[in-house]
Parts: sequence; structure tokens; C-alpha cells
Amino acid sequence: MIVSLALMTGTGVAQQNPLGAFEELTDTKPRDGKEVWDKMPAPVQLEWGSTDVRYKKWNVPSGLSGTHSLRLTAWKGERVNAQAVLWTRKDLKNLRLSVGELKKGKDVIPASAVRTHFVRYVMTDELNKDGQGGCGHREDKTQWDSSLVADMLDINKTLDVKALCAQPIWLNVWVPAETQAGVYRAKLTVSADGMEALTLPFEVKVTNRLLPAPQAWKFDLDLWQNPYAVARYYQVPLWSEAHFDAMRPVMKMLADAGQKAITASIMHKPWNGQTQDHFDSMITRIKRLDGTWEFGYVVFDKWVEFMTEEVGMHGLINCYTMIPWALAFDYYDEATNRVQFVYAKPGDDAYAEYWGVFLKDFVRHLREKGWLERTTISMDERPMEAMREAIRVVRASAPELKITLAGNYHSEIESDLYYYSIAFGQKFPAEVKKAREARGQVSTYYTCCSEAFPNTFTFSRPAEAAWTILHAVAEGYDGYLRWAVNSWPVDPLRDSRFRTWAAGDTYSIYPGPRSSIRFERLIEGLQDAEKIRILREEFAAKGAKGKLRRMDEFLSHFKLEAVPEGRKNPEEPVSELHEALNRW
Repeated sequence: MIVSLALMTGTGVAQQNPLGAFEELTDTKPRDGKEVWDKMPAPVQLEWGSTDVRYKKWNVPSGLSGTHSLRLTAWKGERVNAQAVLWTRKDLKNLRLSVGELKKGKDVIPASAVRTHFVRYVMTDELNKDGQGGCGHREDKTQWDSSLVADMLDINKTLDVKALCAQPIWLNVWVPAETQAGVYRAKLTVSADGMEALTLPFEVKVTNRLLPAPQAWKFDLDLWQNPYAVARYYQVPLWSEAHFDAMRPVMKMLADAGQKAITASIMHKPWNGQTQDHFDSMITRIKRLDGTWEFGYVVFDKWVEFMTEEVGMHGLINCYTMIPWALAFDYYDEATNRVQFVYAKPGDDAYAEYWGVFLKDFVRHLREKGWLERTTISMDERPMEAMREAIRVVRASAPELKITLAGNYHSEIESDLYYYSIAFGQKFPAEVKKAREARGQVSTYYTCCSEAFPNTFTFSRPAEAAWTILHAVAEGYDGYLRWAVNSWPVDPLRDSRFRTWAAGDTYSIYPGPRSSIRFERLIEGLQDAEKIRILREEFAAKGAKGKLRRMDEFLSHFKLEAVPEGRKNPEEPVSELHEALNRW
């Protein structure tokens, strides 16, 4: 059934694929009883909390400091976050949030630089029973301990809150680059029908340092995009104007995190349809009656042009894949008037012929579009021998094309890979990393469902997202890769669980689009990575060896050797490094 966006955005929302108002799922976990809530000194309370905490919905918040004031520190151009918590023993109707401009004498940070969100609760699950990760089939959800968890940052401006309930509130200030240094003050105001407004004052201390715009950051972020998930959730035809309209704000949110790489699929089901919405080929292949081949690039061109020109991603165009999980390669056959498949593995003559003909034409097309230097043939987690055969085909048919791999480290093929992202827990040998840098090659690492820590599941501790990025910096990587940013499950606004992998593994940006605690904390780590780069260059130029040593000491808490301690307490090293970067 096709449901219009208008039907999904009103208060009388169609609950299938909601974009506007929606009701959270029911949590059956134990909760504080009325006798606990009756101890509140006032019917409704509001305090500043911590961005490190996912506050429970049905419990009186614990661990709050009782403070009603807050100071944040930011570089010019930086985004800073805070979290407040409201809890109530009575029903609240039309809860609303407001923040005016931040003032410092005649200087202001405009209200347009401030975002406020109700933190919403989604259903999550847990790590595997051995606690060693989140991989594996989870089709029987009753086998996994599930509960509501605070994660999504809602875009709705009002919210009804039930009695005996906590409601977290997220505050984000994106300091304009031209802001004068100094301390800016404002108030967060929370109001509801029939309730006297509550306020929390806060300050943002703006330093004299400047953080460049996200697209100028040097850190190489590669979060894979799924345009097919957007079409399904928004219920719009693939590659229609409505589809691009729906994708634009989602992808711009990613670009504002410093993403430059574009994910493109050049064959049917490159990952064998592992996500709720499988990837299809953005390129058509037709075998004519006379045996020659015709390739169509209309969808591929639309996607790349949209992501480049409208969204602002000017980095690599990563084309997946020459080695799919299922070795079946589709084409339309004029002779039979059917879609046919070539079943062949790397090393087979049929494999080399299928891909060799295409790659030669692909290079021609990319050269015409001016995209050849940007485009890569990309593989992930494929065996080394298969990689060697695929590399051989690329080198024979299209030597100009770059090749990428996200997978285990293989010294035998390392030099052939322009972009190489190795699994968390592995390392490039020092001499190899140095040689790759000299050749202008990119070396990153990735996480997936395998890692119990660090990760960005919906139940992961928020600081783990920042820790993940700072680990890349500590180990000397050029960046970080994760396989999915918007491969949404069936009901992503309410239920982050999926039939395979731990909850939240497939996405960190929600439909709407809506950000998440995980995504905002990831951006914090990305900003700190850029700060580290800037400060290191400055310290080296000034010969400030003591400060460089001190920075290395801070970063030592994010190395592989520090994982056991980080798993216990990721918040402390993240906070200490962040504060140090703002002092220097």
C-alpha cells in the first residue's frame, strides 16, 4: 500500500512507516513504583544530566549532580552537546522546548545555531550470550533480552509525556565560525499545557581556535549509504524526484559529519541481500543478439551527481563489488528476453570475461564524466586468493581504476589496494604504513557486529562512539569505516532490532531524518580528531615537544592495549582528552 508523506506526518499518523508523531513500544522491564516517584519534592523536575548516560524511561533518574547550571567549551565552528532530564509524576500534555540566542554583551550566537530534541526510546537487545560481540541470526527475538533504550533525537516539537516517566532532552549548539571568543549565556526552557515553565541556564565558552568546516576535515570517514532503504521507508519510487527529496536531508546529515565517500552498487545484491532492503545494480548490462554488450549508467550518474553536487560529497566513489557473497552476476539477455546470471568465481575465464568487458567500458564512461580519479572497485571481507584474481582482472582491463578492500590484513595484496580498511584488532606493520603513506594510499580500520567494544549498537555506551574515532587517531590510521549508516530495519523509529546482528548495527541515522546519541557522539570524536591534527601541526612547528608527548599520553588510552580498561570506562579517557584539547 502506498501511503503519502502527508498522511505520515500529522498527529493522526499512519503508524506504518511514520515520519512524524509516533508511539514508542511497550517496555515490560521492572520499573520504579509509585512509592519511589512520590518522594519527588515537586511534581515535575528538570536538571542537567550527562551525555554519557542513557537515562531509563520508567525510573527516577539517578546519578544527577543536582546542578541547574552548565558550561560547555567550544572552538569556533564546533558542535557541542548537552543532555537535560525531566521527570514527572503527572501526565504532561504538549511538552515544548525553546532556547533563544546566546548572548555575550552585544555579541550573540543566533538561535538558529541551536537544536533541541526530545530523546526517544527504541527497542534494543543485547550482545551475544558469551558477551563477545553481536554477530549471528536473531530471528527469534524472544531469545534475546530486549528493552527500551534512549537513543533517537526526535524532530517533533511537542511531546506528550506520561506520569511516572523520565524524558531526556538533547541540546546541540553549532558555534558559527565567525563567533567572537568569550562566554555566551542562554536558557533552556521547558513548558507544557497547564504547567509553569521550567528553565535551565547554560553557558558556551568559545575559545579563539577555529575548527574547519566538516568537508575540510582530513579524517577519512566512510559510512556506507543505502538509498534503497530510503525508497522503501518513505514509500516512493526508486530514483524518482520524491526519492531524491527524501534522501537529501539524510545524506546532508552525513556530509555534515565530514563524510566524503559515496557508496555505489554495481551489481545485483553485492551482499546477498543481507539488509532489510537489498542493494541493486546502479548499472544495467544488456547482452545483445549479436553477442556484444551495452551498459547503461543513468542511475549511477544520477546518484553520483546528486551526492556530489547537491549533498557535497566529493571523495571516493566506492563501487561494490566484483566479489559478492553469492557468485552470481546478472545481465539482461536479448536472445532469451530474460535476466540471466553468470555463475563464476574469481579465476574462471567466464569471470574475467564478464568483468573485463564491463570495466573497459566503465573506464570510458568515468573518463567522460570526469570521475575516473575518484572511482574505486571495492570489496569487503573477501578471501585473499579471490582478491588476487579480481585484482588481476582490474589490472588487465582497467589499470587506471583504484581498488579498495575492507577486510583482514594480507601483506601479499596490500600494495595493490589504494584504500585498505583492516578489521579492529589488527594493525598495519609500521614499515608498511609508512610505505603506504609515501605512495599516497589510504589506511583505515573498521568495526562491525564483531566487536563487543567499541561499538555503536543502540545499547552501547554513548562514549564508545567517540572512543571509536579516537582509536583510529591513536593507532595512526587515516580514518574509519562502518558498513551501514541507514540500512533501516522494518520499524526503525521504534525497534532497532534486526533479524541478524545486535540492535542498531545497521544504522545510526533514523528516518526523518533524525540523529541519535550515537551519531552525535561519533561527531564529537571526529571533531576531536581534527583538533588533534591541528594542534599536532602547531606543536611540531613550534617545537613544543612536551605538549606532543602529553598528547601521545592521552592517546595511549585509545590504543588496542587499552581496550580492556576502555571497556570498563570509555567515558573517562574521552572526557579527559576532550578537555585537554580545549585547554591547549
